[in-house]
Amino acid sequence: MQEHIARRDGMPRRLVLAAGLGAGAVAAVGVSAPGASARPAAALPASAGQAPGAAWFAEPPRSVRPKFRWWWPDGLVDPDEIAREIDQIADAGFGGVEIAAVHHSISDKSVLDPAGHGWGSRPWRDGVEAALRRAARRGLTVDLTLGPSWPTAVPGLSPDDPAAVRELAHGRAPVSAGATYRGPVPPPVHAPASGVTEQTLLAVQAARVNTANSTRKETGLDLDSVQDLTATVTDSTLTWTAPADGEWVLISYWERGSGQQPESGPHSSPAAHVVDHFSPAGTAAVTEYWERNLLTPTLRRLLKAAGGAFFEDSVELETDALVWTRKLPEAFEEHTGRPLLPYLPALVLDDSNQVFAFEAQVTRQIRHDFWETVSGLLNRHHVAALRDWAHDLGMRVRAQPYGLQTDAIASAAILDIAEGESLGFKNLDDYRCLAGGRDMAGHTVLSCEAGAYNGSAYSTTWDRFLRTMGGAYAAGVNQTVVHGFSYASAPSAGWPGFAAFSPYNGAPGYGESWGPRQPTWDHLPDIAGYLGRVHRVLQSGTARADVAIFRQTGYTATGIGASWFTATGVPLGWSHQFVSGPLLDLRNATVRGGRLAPDGPAYKALFVEGDFFYSATPTLAAADAKKLLALAEKGLPVVLLGAFDQAQTPGVPADGETERLRETLDRLLALPHVVRVTDKTAVGDALAALGVTPDVTHATSSTLLNAHRVTAEADFYYLCNGKHAETVKPAVAAIDHDVTLRRTRGRTTVPYLLDPWTGEAVRLARYTEDGDLVTLRVTLQPGQTAIVALGRPGLFGDRHGNRPHVLTTDADEALFTAGGLAVRTTRAGTFTTRPSRGRAVTTKVRAVPAPITPGHWRLEVEDRLPGSSATRTEIVRRTVELDTLQPWSKIEELADSAGVGRYRTTVTLPADWSASHGAYLELGQVSDTFRVTVNGRRTPPVDRLRPVADLGPYLRRGSNVIEIEVATPLVNRLRVARPEVFGTTARQDHGLVGPVRLVPYVQALVD
Repeated sequence: MQEHIARRDGMPRRLVLAAGLGAGAVAAVGVSAPGASARPAAALPASAGQAPGAAWFAEPPRSVRPKFRWWWPDGLVDPDEIAREIDQIADAGFGGVEIAAVHHSISDKSVLDPAGHGWGSRPWRDGVEAALRRAARRGLTVDLTLGPSWPTAVPGLSPDDPAAVRELAHGRAPVSAGATYRGPVPPPVHAPASGVTEQTLLAVQAARVNTANSTRKETGLDLDSVQDLTATVTDSTLTWTAPADGEWVLISYWERGSGQQPESGPHSSPAAHVVDHFSPAGTAAVTEYWERNLLTPTLRRLLKAAGGAFFEDSVELETDALVWTRKLPEAFEEHTGRPLLPYLPALVLDDSNQVFAFEAQVTRQIRHDFWETVSGLLNRHHVAALRDWAHDLGMRVRAQPYGLQTDAIASAAILDIAEGESLGFKNLDDYRCLAGGRDMAGHTVLSCEAGAYNGSAYSTTWDRFLRTMGGAYAAGVNQTVVHGFSYASAPSAGWPGFAAFSPYNGAPGYGESWGPRQPTWDHLPDIAGYLGRVHRVLQSGTARADVAIFRQTGYTATGIGASWFTATGVPLGWSHQFVSGPLLDLRNATVRGGRLAPDGPAYKALFVEGDFFYSATPTLAAADAKKLLALAEKGLPVVLLGAFDQAQTPGVPADGETERLRETLDRLLALPHVVRVTDKTAVGDALAALGVTPDVTHATSSTLLNAHRVTAEADFYYLCNGKHAETVKPAVAAIDHDVTLRRTRGRTTVPYLLDPWTGEAVRLARYTEDGDLVTLRVTLQPGQTAIVALGRPGLFGDRHGNRPHVLTTDADEALFTAGGLAVRTTRAGTFTTRPSRGRAVTTKVRAVPAPITPGHWRLEVEDRLPGSSATRTEIVRRTVELDTLQPWSKIEELADSAGVGRYRTTVTLPADWSASHGAYLELGQVSDTFRVTVNGRRTPPVDRLRPVADLGPYLRRGSNVIEIEVATPLVNRLRVARPEVFGTTARQDHGLVGPVRLVPYVQALVD
């Protein structure tokens, strides 16, 4: 049979476990008795997020659900198919899309018809309008990239146009001591890019070579020897005699367009060229093109109603020379008070490498001043200007403000929504940089381009995705834009349809192309629900972080962390964010009660160290030092690491500036709550001496990560075991230890466990209290998460109020049930439980049925194969009887299969099985997504990273039929269906591998 895969699936129905969270992450999990009816979670107050409702956590609204990056083959789209794909995305439980013209997989761009169906063409606009109309009906938001692909570009813009991206190329010619140079001005070492017809000589200089200043790649020069010869140039020729004191070099500087086009073009006819990101002209070219060519009255109305955002990808300005803008010399002098030209030798680039250097310290200072100037131009003329224009249209701007040596922390404070990426970010501190800008500016969302993996097209698992995002959420991310969803078809695309990045140079490209083509798609409402609930919590109230790290150079996407905190502090529970100088000028940069930004992140201390981007040199701008002094004088604790009694300015100092800087720092260091240490191992002790402690603590170093959000009535703690999946060294192991959480909403609050997989919120039954501190046991597998809320009794609609809780028990766990406090155990014995009020209680459990390992499985597989066209899939059904579970790749009939498999087995429970009994179903290894059905009833979603389901409400005495539905990626089928692309990929082990066990438990009341 053949089947066109375009099925729809409704929103996930709300399934509340009556007997607990199943794969609950915290040992002290509160659950209700088997068979008892569970009450829905009650609303949080309006101050906790959006409008309150009975399903505040269980049913997150579209506004906080994950989005898809939606790749189109420019304007070669059909409005009916666009509407159909919006429905598919909505039915899968997602909240929005970002329309992006990306088609790296198509080598012959002419088949896309750039002239008739390019980006911005009438068919493209029709597609956008169709998307907006359908999205409005389904409650989805629609974001639009500012131009075709990336970086931002404008069709028809000439590379010679003043609004186009520019570069400063250089030429050079050696001149011996006393020799005379006669000839043309040295031409650029690299010819201009194709299409660039104009280049203007900016200056010609001579400089004496000083080998003492040379490095492995840079030719050393004397700064004092630099001579401006520009005025001596006649008809592009130059005559100059070198002094007799050493070797010299002539350097010419040529300003010209870089000729850069957006990725994988052309996307239009005429072709687009990237705009100058540092000038008003570059931004005007973008906005005027939209105003004149794209924003029809209908599109304006639809965009405003949609409430979406314009999106800009990372600032990847590619040139072998120095990025440039025509007014840069004037901007540099205005910013620093010094002319730029004498410093140019230390700035020019050749194949992205520095060419010349002066003495090391002054070279560092020159480069700092240059990039600080460029950063200011980017943020003023591009980031802020685009934001203001978007606001006039009723839209916002979401952008990835990195890729150059600019202050991305400051950019994040300007943007409505800053975004990072799981592919390009090298550790969690890259996210913490953007989070600092977001929270100091009072914004809410930090987005992430999530789940792009090189070479993983059609082999990406959601397991991998969740491990990647777990740490990112702990570092401040609270919106996910999944990479990505490809439009169904495009010319020359092969089965299973158009994929933006695959094939990529003839091989599997960047994953993933999600959609109904994927066997896992029918399970996506479970994933979307999980992500939406995490976002719901992490977008509520305000973020809190223990410490602000002052970063003199606000780059991100570098992988550079913070001394002590990244390696030592985080494993002990500390949380931190990064701030740069411009953030200390924001309205929130005040101190109250010893906290910086008390109405926002409420940092307890400020940590200052040497500039990691310049050999950890202890530097501070004099203006920034005054800001730090003013904050410290208001009571903010400050810890400085390094020789800040001998600090230097990061840029070239003005006369007397270094002395003024050190005078300010002397005053700072004299304050009683300011400590300077010279060894990073002393940072923790310095904080302790200042009375600064983290909100989360545990006795030993751990891979536990945390994020803290505060609302009017609750503290929310997001906990995750792990780091960014691509940088974990060594591998993260399971954790099982006590964790202490600080409650800021009052000592009467009680802990709840919020399960992001099921949507259930239950009051925890086992914990201890000490004033503002609550201690509970946390057990998490690698990558697994848990959410704990400390709120008033009854906040989530439970009826346990201020009932006594359990301090200790030697049973497996304690829980609240409809009948009262109970314990649960998987083994027989006598158990002692000590409640928070009253005497210890003894509970005797005489017998617990032994664990059951199913001995036989019937596996029915819907195997997916190429159909009659690139967008049609044939489903072949196969049945296999298994006495031993093993991956499909090891089963002869399924070795190259991909699809959906349903494993069915029968287990028999004893005649004395009663309402006090239940069982956990341990699935072991299972790939990729799965669902569990017992006796015809589907259980709530099970934690993908701890595949254990609580089957208490679903089991009965006698025979019980258990079915596990597993969906796999497509790669094993593509290996043989499209060997020219996927043939070098090894078979992957998917399916239910186990071991699978049913582990019975007994539950008994203790009060």
